[in-house]
Amino acid sequence: MRHPFLDGPGPLAFAHRGGAAAGDENTAEAFERAVAIGYRYVETDVHATADGIPVVIHDAELDRVAGRAARVADLTWADLATVRVGGAAAVPRLDDVLHAWPRIRFNIDVKSDPVVEPAVAAVRAAGAEDRVLLASFSDARLARVRALGGPKIATSLGMRGVARLRIAATAGVRLRLPESVAAAQIPVRHGRITLVTPRFVGYLHRLGLHLHVWTIDDPEEMVRLLDMGVDGIMTDRIEVLRDVYAARGFWSG
Repeated sequence: MRHPFLDGPGPLAFAHRGGAAAGDENTAEAFERAVAIGYRYVETDVHATADGIPVVIHDAELDRVAGRAARVADLTWADLATVRVGGAAAVPRLDDVLHAWPRIRFNIDVKSDPVVEPAVAAVRAAGAEDRVLLASFSDARLARVRALGGPKIATSLGMRGVARLRIAATAGVRLRLPESVAAAQIPVRHGRITLVTPRFVGYLHRLGLHLHVWTIDDPEEMVRLLDMGVDGIMTDRIEVLRDVYAARGFWSG
């Protein structure tokens, strides 16, 4: 199945957390900056509040992004909505983000078990099934996402899924995957192991999958990965990736 999420032209450029190098992340302001310079793909993260509202934040706690010693899961949305950084809301709701940018495609990392059902429900309520990819490190969590979301909502692979793909690629075996799987999203390396290689890129392409690489901020590494044929790059330095893509004729923002 070819998912509409992947239909952007050329290698996809993802603004990681909206472009975290600017100093804020996963905020409406960060997303608007990325969109304003031409990004059409934004990577973000979700947790659930105590009353089951999916909210856009990477960490389970507020201390790093808002200077407050509290866990997202322990606060109701009414409490969390009062948290401000520089006068602006520190943590937006997922449904508000999906409605605010109806033409933007969101790569959403489902960070905890309690947010699985609320996140899928928010995607469906926004009619955003075709412009969302749900990701997670947890294979068990992704299995729940797929059971709830069905094949229409694109997903990536968890850590075990990627490991199985690497073994299959080495053995030259064609691996069958759930219908919703659209991409493997991985770092260049995991410890001493290099994950992104020409052989692995080619194997994924033969399966009809994308390979998206995170989080790449160095322009020389961006060029090397594009030369290898990767299908997408996630970056905190959104101006740097834009310039690299523009130099290669890939930028369409």
